Amino acid sequence: MELKFKPDLKEAQKRWEAYWNYEIIERPCVYITAPKDPDNPVKRVPYMSGIKGNYEQALKEFEYWADNTLFLGDSIPSFDISYGPDEFAAFVGAELHIADEENTSWVTPFVTDWKEAKIELDESDNSIWLQMQKFLKYATDFSEGKFIINTIDFHTNLDLLSAIRGPQNFCMDILDVPDDVEQALNRARKLFPVVYNKLYEIGKMKERGTTSWLPFYCKDKFAVIECDFVCMISPNDSRRFLIPALTEEAEFLDHSIFHLDGVNALVHADDILQIDAIDGIQWVPGDGKPPMLDWMDLLKKIQKHKKGLFIQATPDEVKLFHKELKPEGVFYMVDAKSEKEADDLLNWLIKNT
Repeated sequence: MELKFKPDLKEAQKRWEAYWNYEIIERPCVYITAPKDPDNPVKRVPYMSGIKGNYEQALKEFEYWADNTLFLGDSIPSFDISYGPDEFAAFVGAELHIADEENTSWVTPFVTDWKEAKIELDESDNSIWLQMQKFLKYATDFSEGKFIINTIDFHTNLDLLSAIRGPQNFCMDILDVPDDVEQALNRARKLFPVVYNKLYEIGKMKERGTTSWLPFYCKDKFAVIECDFVCMISPNDSRRFLIPALTEEAEFLDHSIFHLDGVNALVHADDILQIDAIDGIQWVPGDGKPPMLDWMDLLKKIQKHKKGLFIQATPDEVKLFHKELKPEGVFYMVDAKSEKEADDLLNWLIKNT
């Protein structure tokens, strides 16, 4: 495969293969981009662009950004199709509401009784599930030879159930009717591989490889797996409901990264780190919490479990992380102000690895 906007794709693919084997070639993996014209940088296409049917406009705007951007290091240009964090809930029939500015969305819960709840893909005319497939097919054809398409934002398992029931009601259900919740979750778990395989096929990901809203790259099946709802439950409930679902998702994929979101989720970190099939962790402290550099003990703990890390940082911050962390399994995402700044960082990493 060749990509117009990534002429050194084969070199990047070699580094990504080493990354998943917990090895390095010269330096850690780095997704680093820079504007071709530092004095007139082009803004990237906003989140959720194109979801109102304006596919061509969104893709042309992305292509314009890509044409004015240097994809350096191990960065691979990819377009993100997203109907928002509750898109999976919309796939099973929850009514999706899109803000006028198109950068956020939400769904209306519809479950009143888990025993009667239908948890299946909505194949009706104009469903979000069908719209996603249509958009992906258009984007896949448009992007041929230029860039690839991301996998979606998989808020499955408990996030899905919380969205279609409502978080407050769902918290009470876990206490009041846990067996009903478990049976509903078992039905929901069956949808993850069905959705993934369908989008994998439409997006020609077997031929192109896979990436996501976190810009890892894998020649096989990869996704970010997550559960933001986990911060609402106890470790015992997590072990009953979430850990088996996460394990199943990770084992279905060839590679996966878990999105660990917020300090309230840290109580579950040890259990998540025990899932062998999860390759790495994206730790997000949350708004108002200490910056990533202040979480070095946690990052080193993750590394001791031989899990990779995703770290978004400035060039100067990357150097500080690199001095503290093992280079194997670390993936840095950096927005450089210029090609020189990007090259200087990559060269520094090579010299200091």
